[in-house]
Amino acid sequence: MIRWFIVIFLALMLISWFSPLLQKLGFGKLPGDLRFRLFGREWFIPLTTTILLSFIASLVAKIL
Repeated sequence: MIRWFIVIFLALMLISWFSPLLQKLGFGKLPGDLRFRLFGREWFIPLTTTILLSFIASLVAKIL
């Protein structure tokens, strides 16, 4: 159980570190990525970006 918490924590850290780089490459601005303001806070739900990155990761995994 603790192993999964560590893996999730490390994955979230990597995502937060690479988020500015991915935004410069155009990820996060694709059609289907939701960005809205609610209760004075900006919310971002990257649906299309998540699907695209998952597809790329699965291709890399199949190649290797």
